[in-house]
Amino acid sequence: MYNRVKSLTGAEEMEMKKIGFIGLGVMGLGMAANLLKGGYEVAVYNRTPGKAGPLLALGATELESPSAIAQTADVVITMISNDNAIHDVYWGDNGIFAGARSGVTLIDCSTISPTLAKELANAAASIGVSFLDAPVTGSKPAAEGGTLVFMVGGPAKVLKGVEDVLLAMGRKVIPMGPNGSGSIAKLAHNTIVGINVVALAEGMAIAASGGIDGSAFVELVQSGGAASKAAEMKGPKLLEGNFDVQFSLELMLKDLRLSSVLADSLHVPTPMLEATKSLFQIGESLGLSDLDMSSVGQAYEQWIGRKLSGRSDNLH
Repeated sequence: MYNRVKSLTGAEEMEMKKIGFIGLGVMGLGMAANLLKGGYEVAVYNRTPGKAGPLLALGATELESPSAIAQTADVVITMISNDNAIHDVYWGDNGIFAGARSGVTLIDCSTISPTLAKELANAAASIGVSFLDAPVTGSKPAAEGGTLVFMVGGPAKVLKGVEDVLLAMGRKVIPMGPNGSGSIAKLAHNTIVGINVVALAEGMAIAASGGIDGSAFVELVQSGGAASKAAEMKGPKLLEGNFDVQFSLELMLKDLRLSSVLADSLHVPTPMLEATKSLFQIGESLGLSDLDMSSVGQAYEQWIGRKLSGRSDNLH
């Protein structure tokens, strides 16, 4: 199933795996594009038609079902929005498990429950297929720029065999332990991300209410002990009121809900997680689900009656 491709020097050949990629949303589109740019042969599928155009222009092939993808690929990567969709893509009548050959490696990069990740691994093993849960950190810009970080649950030997594929889409691969560990790490990680975004908005609300210019305050945050990726990536969005999606509020709330269930199962007290989840639920109730997760800051703007930028265009 491998394609033999000459190296740039022509002096030797390397084997290029055939890749199947399922899920062409905000993240998946950029990830699949980087595989194509890396020289891989890529077949794609998306549950909603019409998303594959940019990838077809780069040389991808579009197939009619997850099963068809699994029949032709050496490695199948999924980037799906939620647990229910994962069930359809893997266990459906034309799902991955219906078509997967023995020896194929399945890599799920979605953010799903650890329980489901383990179920996928067990189902894969029962048909002679390898499985890795390999969610990512990094939003749309990192997916497009190939700078994602993969946190991986699964056997080290399996990971070693596909590390080149992951590094075509990202800058780092971090093994986390057995199957399910990648999912646990992702939920713990996104708990911190959600808390940091809310903390930034809350601090900006205090500063704006006290008459501080938002740009100066965000510069201060980025320069001191409160510095974070949230301040770096979401500070400008909160200042400009530009909530084009890098990672949606809806998906962050989904992750926080999954993390809350996980924490309960592990008997871990999580007061900050629960408060943050509630704030994102308020954002959902305000109709912000389809906007970037930083739009949760609009709740604070309503409460304080002014923009987080601290500018004079108050809301009242």
